[in-house]
Amino acid sequence: MTSTQQRGELQSQIWKIANEVRGSVDGWDFKQYVLGALFYRFISENFSSYIEAGDGNVHYDDFSDDDTRIEAIKDDAIKTKGYFIYPSQLFANIADNANTNDNLNTDLASIFSAIENSANGYPSEPDIKGLFADFDTTSNRLGNNTVADKNSRLAAVLNGVKGLGFGKFQDNQIDLFGDAYEFLISNYAANAGKSGGEFFTPQCVAKLIAQLAMHKQTTVNKIYDPAAGSGSLLLQAKKHFDAHIIEDGFFGQEINHTTYNLARMNMFLHNINYDKFNMMLGDTLTEPQFRDDKPFDAIVSNPPYSVKWIGSEDPTLINNERFAPAGVLAPKSKADFAFVLHSLNYLSSKGRAAIVCFPGLFYRGGAEQKIRKYLVDNNYVETVISLAPNLFFGTTIAVNILVLSKHKTENTTQFIDASGLFKKETNTNTLTKEHIKQIVDSFDDKNNTDYFAQSVEHNVIADNDYNLSVSAYVEAEDTREKIDITQLNAELKTTVSKIDQLRTDIDVIVADIEGE
Repeated sequence: MTSTQQRGELQSQIWKIANEVRGSVDGWDFKQYVLGALFYRFISENFSSYIEAGDGNVHYDDFSDDDTRIEAIKDDAIKTKGYFIYPSQLFANIADNANTNDNLNTDLASIFSAIENSANGYPSEPDIKGLFADFDTTSNRLGNNTVADKNSRLAAVLNGVKGLGFGKFQDNQIDLFGDAYEFLISNYAANAGKSGGEFFTPQCVAKLIAQLAMHKQTTVNKIYDPAAGSGSLLLQAKKHFDAHIIEDGFFGQEINHTTYNLARMNMFLHNINYDKFNMMLGDTLTEPQFRDDKPFDAIVSNPPYSVKWIGSEDPTLINNERFAPAGVLAPKSKADFAFVLHSLNYLSSKGRAAIVCFPGLFYRGGAEQKIRKYLVDNNYVETVISLAPNLFFGTTIAVNILVLSKHKTENTTQFIDASGLFKKETNTNTLTKEHIKQIVDSFDDKNNTDYFAQSVEHNVIADNDYNLSVSAYVEAEDTREKIDITQLNAELKTTVSKIDQLRTDIDVIVADIEGE
């Protein structure tokens, strides 16, 4: 079985489990249990693999919790892996007895608490704390029934995840955990509509953004997402580039607590250790983190579209180093440009930021026009790319990608109309590898291509009221059928002649009738 077939079969099994065990519980709520169980299995196998160190004679899940060897390795294990799991707490041992454990829900709650608390006092504490907060084993989200009913549903989840064929952990199969996790998130997002799309960027778009942000950078100090969601954009950078190109790791901030937990789990599931990522909870615009870690050589982001923010109601923000250079704040009803300016401030002199934006951002007047003027006049806008409609969950709107750079030498801005590049799928459109390559190649060479890409002098943009809409500079191809006027005139002449003859014939017939 090929890796593609294995992945496809695994995804089918996962979605089947998610549907079978959900029962009367809302799918959007229940995702946490399937995702949490998948994560629990992963860290258990990851930890066991670390302890066993490839020794086929050592089976950590057979150890007793009071084995003298455990205390000898505990401190080093936490420093290395970031957490500690006793043998009795391992996923495999809990899942084996799940169907007969009358205390399953409370046992799980105790185990999750113990795993999180094992990091207390260690550098990994902020990365581990609260990871299982949304795997609430006593919640009514499991169904407002008896404890036995809740335990039955929890056991079904554990057994379902236990039956997934990931292969042996050490046999280079760990990517399947991460792929399975993203598959679940994407499917729940698709079924949940906008609420899912807010934290999940489709992989095809994430791949494009990662390639744009890291284009031709042989190495980057670190990569950052100010609206990290589930971490999918950061992880695409890891997947696309050799791990060593990102020297100091992955940074992100997320305002939603549940999604913040998803992002941290996602990092672990993609084998990014706690010391190589830093995810923070909070409002990026009013409580920005990582000020001591900037600048970043690569920034990727899909911020919430036209979300409200405090804006001018906080008079101190206009003096904030992120917003002051533009001389104006983004409108209170549309924080889009606040995220753009934040990213620009965090960007290094050698780096790029690739940001998903809604089209209105590029042509509306008022404060947004003034911010565009600031960006263009300072030569920060490298490229604006319009994508096809219906690529994202929850919206059919054709979004754009804004690429910012602080190291441009040419005094032009590139516009790419990629709205015609898409492959239609059941519910959404997608970008193929060939589509992504075509966009990146055009981004790289900056050549003008009729109906697809144009590089425009800044004075032209200024004369056009700093409109940055792709359609304002890339002529749309006329796909209407071309008409040969000469041929058409000949056909009309023939048609008129036939009509004249028909009229003559009718007149003869009428005269004959009247003469009778």
